[in-house]
Amino acid sequence: MSRTRAVALYSGGLDSTLAVLAVMRQGIEVRAVTFLNHFGCDISDRSSCSKDPFSAALKFGFEVKLSHLSEKFIEIVKNPKFGHGKNMNPCMDCRILMLKEARDFMQMTDSSFIITGEVIGQRPMSQRRDALNIIDREAGLRGLVLRPLSAKLMKPTLAEEQGLVDRELLLGFSGRSRKPQMALASEYGLTDYPAPAGGCLLTEPNYSFRLRELLDHDPSPTLADFHLLRLGRHFRLNNHCKVIIGRDRAENERIAGLIAGDTIHMRVPGVGSPVAMMAGAPREKDLLEAASLCARYSDARGLPEADVLVSGTGGPEYMVRVKPADDHFIGEHMLDITKKDKHRLPV
Repeated sequence: MSRTRAVALYSGGLDSTLAVLAVMRQGIEVRAVTFLNHFGCDISDRSSCSKDPFSAALKFGFEVKLSHLSEKFIEIVKNPKFGHGKNMNPCMDCRILMLKEARDFMQMTDSSFIITGEVIGQRPMSQRRDALNIIDREAGLRGLVLRPLSAKLMKPTLAEEQGLVDRELLLGFSGRSRKPQMALASEYGLTDYPAPAGGCLLTEPNYSFRLRELLDHDPSPTLADFHLLRLGRHFRLNNHCKVIIGRDRAENERIAGLIAGDTIHMRVPGVGSPVAMMAGAPREKDLLEAASLCARYSDARGLPEADVLVSGTGGPEYMVRVKPADDHFIGEHMLDITKKDKHRLPV
């Protein structure tokens, strides 16, 4: 007789690991899927809601598959059917997308149901009882999603009704406290797990502000554009041009790594200088304004004028002499969440 199989949505965090282990303890074979996207759900990223999925898998003996949501996720960030959370997080649409992808994997592996580590009441947008019902319906998975940590507070799933899972061995956790999960982890022998994360980058106010501003001006940004939102100071010169300036050596190196061959960038030679990178379609006036910003954040900021090296224009490098930007210019053009309601852009 073949073993019952299940597919788990798996972040590598405490809740999703406990959900997997709770089902495995009933003799069910679990294959986990960790979904990645461009907004911090990355197993190597400290700001991520996904953590290392492999250590627990190796210790407890289950398989983990990595799957990138790619452009599908970008589209729901732009236009989520169920709206954004407090910032740019499309939590319900995100769960629906992941469950749809997991449904395909469930069918490919001849599995009987899907597991998630969700707990009723833990997250205000996507883990309410009514929201979970909507998510399952929209994903085409009514009755097929088992949430072991809150199962006793929910209607029995098909797996429970069919006797594939013993409902009595499932849990009834709810709310934001992690104390019940920590106690269960100790019982299961799970000792190495990450602290609870706040979520992906889309839950962070400053990143979300920059992302919304980017999408307002460019409906089809590149992957590099998304990465740049995490780096440096950002200045919107006008509706078709933006400048990103590194704040330290590490950021300068990361920005430099995102510069394509035709991307205009600049620095002040001979002194400590940031890398300044232009995005969009700059005009000559924009180049001079970007150079003045670069000079302002270099060690030449106290000079009446500074020479700035401009590269990536399609021709040879050249120098421009500019006055370092003053406080008024910076205040007018810096993308700052604290003045998001009063920011005005020149044409």
